[in-house]
Amino acid sequence: MEYFDHCIIGAGIIGLATAYKLSLRHPSDKILLIESHSQFGSETSSRNSEVIHAGIYYAENSLKATLCRIGKRQLYDFCNQYSVPYQRLGKLIIASDKEQVNRLESIQLNAQKNAVELSLLSKAECQRLEPKVNAEAGLLSPSTGIIDSHSYMQTLLTLAEQQGVLYSPNTEFIRADKTADGFKLLLNTQDGQYQLHSRNLINSAGLTAPNVARKIESLSSSHIPNYHFCRGHYFSYQGQSPFSHLIYPMPSPKIEGLGIHATLDLAGQVRFGPDTQYINKIDYQFEQYDQKSLKDKFCQAIRHYYPQLDISKLQPSYSGIRPKLSGAGELAQDFDIQTAQRHKVEGLVNLFGIESPGLTASLAIADHIVDNLH
Repeated sequence: MEYFDHCIIGAGIIGLATAYKLSLRHPSDKILLIESHSQFGSETSSRNSEVIHAGIYYAENSLKATLCRIGKRQLYDFCNQYSVPYQRLGKLIIASDKEQVNRLESIQLNAQKNAVELSLLSKAECQRLEPKVNAEAGLLSPSTGIIDSHSYMQTLLTLAEQQGVLYSPNTEFIRADKTADGFKLLLNTQDGQYQLHSRNLINSAGLTAPNVARKIESLSSSHIPNYHFCRGHYFSYQGQSPFSHLIYPMPSPKIEGLGIHATLDLAGQVRFGPDTQYINKIDYQFEQYDQKSLKDKFCQAIRHYYPQLDISKLQPSYSGIRPKLSGAGELAQDFDIQTAQRHKVEGLVNLFGIESPGLTASLAIADHIVDNLH
């Protein structure tokens, strides 16, 4: 039986970042990264807005706030060091009517608690910055940016493999049995079933993390949360971008999502989304049966801040699913990163509810994981 020091389940952004960080800090350790799909990062990691977040909305001292702030700095440094394409465009949060203006101040105060600087802009200042946006006032976040997430993931994988990490796609995790010094794992590979031993086990399986956790012996079911799958749709906008910044409406008080916002990709094209739609299973279908009502919902939301929207330029693009720990109408939950201190299974780290700002925080999350391994 082959022995590894670390086995990471799931090659999304978090799994890739963890493999990279482990290989940097423990260069002599044997590290295995497995992925059930044929391609890394094919679910939540590649179906998002590709935004580098500042850390504005999260509760003070939460993991989301702390790891977003640390991770943002690391991510920009990583992009510069390894030539990963990105742009620090800045983000404008807008109050589209006078009733929302007072809420800008509370957002600014929360951002200050998280060490994020925002500039409060008047209606005239918003108009000068974004002439086509309808805003009574706004908050400008200069540190928000966009990134080529595929290039980022490919770079993480390349660096990890150069440092000795073994990457195994098309590999399904079957179960893990606890041993005195780690875990005996059973995997299903393209060449049949395969057994190995790993000292540490990291469950970064994203949308299927609870399913993986249920197959780990000795882990109490009380430590495995139920997911609330939240699908978000994106529409692309044809033609030249009407904006030069990311445009965000006022978020819902419960922050189920940040509203149907406008982001740009690195080619300068605009996309709008995501909305929030709770579903019972993993399903990326773009509501083919009800496309008109979905498009109408998007138009209504977008016209609050972009009245000149040309509906004919709005085209269905893609959807993504967020692994939420909170249901519809409930307060947003923090990341749930469980170590032996919590679940009492030595050598095991489970990651649950890693939604936004997971991409931004990825390198800091990886450090947090490595810090908690022995």
